[in-house]
Amino acid sequence: MVMGYWYAGAWYEGTELTLPVSDPSFLFGATLFTTLRVYQNSLTDPRSLWSRHGDRLRHSIKTLQWPEPDWERVNQGAQKVAAVAPVVRVTILHDGRELILGRSLPEHLAQQQQQGIQGWLAQDPYFQRPQADFKTGNYLSAWQARQRAIALGAGEAILPDPSGHWLETATGNLWGFRQGIWYTPPLGGILPGVMRSHLLEQLQNQQIPAREVPWDVDLIQTFEAIAYSNSVVGLIPFQAIQGVPFALNPLQIDHSALRHLQHLSGQLAM
Repeated sequence: MVMGYWYAGAWYEGTELTLPVSDPSFLFGATLFTTLRVYQNSLTDPRSLWSRHGDRLRHSIKTLQWPEPDWERVNQGAQKVAAVAPVVRVTILHDGRELILGRSLPEHLAQQQQQGIQGWLAQDPYFQRPQADFKTGNYLSAWQARQRAIALGAGEAILPDPSGHWLETATGNLWGFRQGIWYTPPLGGILPGVMRSHLLEQLQNQQIPAREVPWDVDLIQTFEAIAYSNSVVGLIPFQAIQGVPFALNPLQIDHSALRHLQHLSGQLAM
C-alpha cells in the first residue's frame, strides 16, 4: 500500500483525506476517474496508455460540462504517484480538483492471466450501472455485483441488460471468440474501456476480424473462449461462468487466439 497521495496540487503523506461534509464528491459520488498500470515508474511507457486515459477524462468532463482541471497539475501528480506505485488511479472531482492514488497490482495476477477465473452472471436489475458510459464515482452497483461474485467463489461479475444481453463486467469489457472472429459488446450503455479501444486497434492493425455486436443468448452459446479486459489486468479468461440460465460451450482458457490477444494487450504479468 502506498502511504501517500496527491490532492489538489500537492503531495500528502499518509492515507487520510479531509473533505467538507457537504462536498458533492463525497455525498453523491460526483467524480470521474480512470485507473492504469504503469511501467518503469513512468507514464511515458506506451504500455501505460496514459494519453488515452487523459482523452477519456477530457471527453467525459466536456460532455458533463464540468470545469476543466489543471491538466499540468494532473500530469505532475500522476507521475509523482507512478514513481512509487505500479497502479495509478486519477480521480477528478466535480469542481476540477484532482485526487491521485497509487496501489499494488492485484494479487495472483499472473496466475489469473494464465489459469483464468470463475465468473458470475449478475442478473438482478439493481446490479446495473447508472450512467454506464462514464466512469464515475457512483460505482456502487458494480462494486456490489463483484462482492457478490466473490462471496460465491467467483472472481468477477458479468452485468447484463434487462433483455439479457451481456454488456460488460464489474471492472472491465467483455471479449468472446468463435470461428476466427473476436466479439465485444458495442458502445452505448457500457464503459468505453481504454484497453478495449487499444485491443480493437491492435486487432485491426493485424487484420484480425473483430465485431462490436450485442451479446444475445444465441451468440454467447457459440463462444469458444470468453475473457474480460481492463487497463490494470490486461486480459483475463473465464474458466466457467456461474448463474447462466443456458448451456455454454466448455471455455478454453488456453485458446491460441486468447493468448495472442493477451500478448496484444501488452500487459502480461511476469
